[in-house]
Amino acid sequence: MSLQQLVAELGGELHGDGQVLVRGIAPLETAGPGDIAFLSHPRYAQQLAASQAACVIVAPAMADAARERGACIVTEAPYVYFAQLTQLWKRRLGSGRPAGIHPSAVVDPSALVHPTASIGPLCVVERGASIGVDTVLASRVTVGEYCSIGARGILHAGVVIGADGFGFALHQGEWIKIEQLGAVRIGDDVEIGANSCIDRGALEDTVIEDGVKIDNLVQIAHNVRIGRHSALAGNAGVAGSARIGEHCTVGGGAVVLGHLTLADNVHISAASTVMRSILQPGQYSGVFPIDDNKSWEKNAATLRQLHKLRERIKSLEQHLQNKDT
Repeated sequence: MSLQQLVAELGGELHGDGQVLVRGIAPLETAGPGDIAFLSHPRYAQQLAASQAACVIVAPAMADAARERGACIVTEAPYVYFAQLTQLWKRRLGSGRPAGIHPSAVVDPSALVHPTASIGPLCVVERGASIGVDTVLASRVTVGEYCSIGARGILHAGVVIGADGFGFALHQGEWIKIEQLGAVRIGDDVEIGANSCIDRGALEDTVIEDGVKIDNLVQIAHNVRIGRHSALAGNAGVAGSARIGEHCTVGGGAVVLGHLTLADNVHISAASTVMRSILQPGQYSGVFPIDDNKSWEKNAATLRQLHKLRERIKSLEQHLQNKDT
């Protein structure tokens, strides 16, 4: 594509020769004369000056420096522009999966699969399931009975929707299975990473609302509800009946315990464990800082004594208060 064609499609303010052809998208530091790159943060300004890219996408604050280097496209949100550029590039390459059901897939006759959906190799779509407009199931995706997926979804390889939730009642030393009678309802524009699992509800449905993004190897337990446009990074886990609001993020390896509520716009740092409901927006962390093992063991031993130290301090404060009176 020429730069002029690119800007006609995506907008932005072009500085430089619009007839220059772009043949690839590349990182700023490795881009060559046929590539377009982007600069999303001023700390990479040094790489901008040295870049060999044919064109660089920059914010207004970096426009002067970018023009000195060569051709550039100025936009308020370079990273978003880059995301849109990758979508445009994929459309031009025609590399999307074709609509239809792969011959090796198994689709129950009672399932509803929209004609524009793409069902990949070795997928299983069980009875009563529903797959929406332009939704893509990559290879080996399983969609369980009566589960539904909305429009424009992307489910990567190995995703399981509608496995049984982990429900058992202990009776005389034995576990009695609680049949999981709910389903999973997934909204529009949801993307789910490889080998992630979303369990069906015990009685009510597990619900993933519109625009949610879920990374690889994420476990969503039964009866969880995740609000619109929230995102969960790899290896995160959400226990049963938890409620996550809209526009939340859960970092990689973080855990949300069962029956808790996260308000809208709550952001959980990687590897944190959420042990109480969080009802105010903000960034929350619960990570014990990494250290050399000897120091960590000493700190951990001290933590075990915190309750006793707290009681001693309270007692001392009370003693001093009585003495003053």
